[in-house]
Amino acid sequence: MDTERKVAAEKEIREWCVALPKVELHAHLNGSVRNSTLLSVLSTIPHLSPLISVVIVLSGLLVLDFPAELAKQLGDRGVIVFEDVKDVIMKADGRSLPECFKLFDLFHMLTTDHDTVTRIAKEVVEDFAAENVVYLEIRTTPKKNAAKGMTKRSYVDAVIRGLKAVESVDVLFDSNLTTSEPLSCTPMTELDNDTRKKKIYVRLLLSIDRRETTSAALDTVNLAMEMKDQGVIGIDLSGNPVVGEWETYLPALQHAKELGIPITIHCGEVPNRKEIQAVLDFCPQRLGHVCCLNDDEWKQLKSLKIPIEICLTSNVMTGGAPSLELHHFADLYNARHPLSLCTDDSGLFSTSLSNEYYLVAATFGLSKSELFQLAQDAVHFVFADDDVKSSLRRMLKIAEKRLMP
Repeated sequence: MDTERKVAAEKEIREWCVALPKVELHAHLNGSVRNSTLLSVLSTIPHLSPLISVVIVLSGLLVLDFPAELAKQLGDRGVIVFEDVKDVIMKADGRSLPECFKLFDLFHMLTTDHDTVTRIAKEVVEDFAAENVVYLEIRTTPKKNAAKGMTKRSYVDAVIRGLKAVESVDVLFDSNLTTSEPLSCTPMTELDNDTRKKKIYVRLLLSIDRRETTSAALDTVNLAMEMKDQGVIGIDLSGNPVVGEWETYLPALQHAKELGIPITIHCGEVPNRKEIQAVLDFCPQRLGHVCCLNDDEWKQLKSLKIPIEICLTSNVMTGGAPSLELHHFADLYNARHPLSLCTDDSGLFSTSLSNEYYLVAATFGLSKSELFQLAQDAVHFVFADDDVKSSLRRMLKIAEKRLMP
């Protein structure tokens, strides 16, 4: 009987976490691709599909096995070394951070035409909306592909076309669009009995890849400024944390700051005293991860009160945190530091924002009231304007009556 009660209680809190209107601030477009879409896109690439020997989808985890000849063929071309990747495409026991970036090389290789980018953007929004996410900031690195006629601008245009193509919910993506009425707070599971159509605010962050040159990084910042009225709302610095130097991106980040563009930076994914200190001194509007800080850096971070994008599943699976129980969420939460729960890469890590809220409840014993407060707090940290924030607050106020009786 105790087991039955435990199972019922877990089911109830999981359903509550789905029903909770949520704000997602750290979601990479390519890392949020559905496994089914990844397989589908692979099958359309002529030099890949005939040579893939094994494709298995098991328990939601994707496993690919590439023949050695294909690994040599593509590796020699400098695209990706599949021999290094085939065993880590999806591993049930987690992947190291370097392994994850090998996967991102694959994802980037698959998103080199406009139609695929549009499809992925559409599906990512649909998937987050299905989890009752009502505000979503998607981050992506604008790409060039001369063979497909793709420029950085046309890449972002393709993402926006994906947002426009969503039909299951109303997508508010233009930064000039606001609503006088609060967003519907009806959970997806109740839509069959409700005539209201759900709405989701979506904004784009353009990412500077750590492999880029200063000139390329400046191009990304200027593109963000050009497209600020089309839903592009900020700049992100991300990519393989062991690649590149802070001094390379600093001119572009300073340029963004001078233009008034909000900035979020991946920080402390690996130990790097010099860069972590430089990032803290730069003081962006938000930081992602912050796993590997020393005591002095923690003190400075807490004194600066920079909001943190917390990605529990991602950090544990990549080794940034030793376990959920020992994740730095607890220290930051107990210190009342501003933070927001996020997925990072929902496809890559087989998670959802609802699941991240559940993990906090199950691991750290947070009550529904405390979970609801986390959702409310996240509104403060969005890069959208005050009208959008006000709409989100009104929506949460309405949801509170239903979720917190």
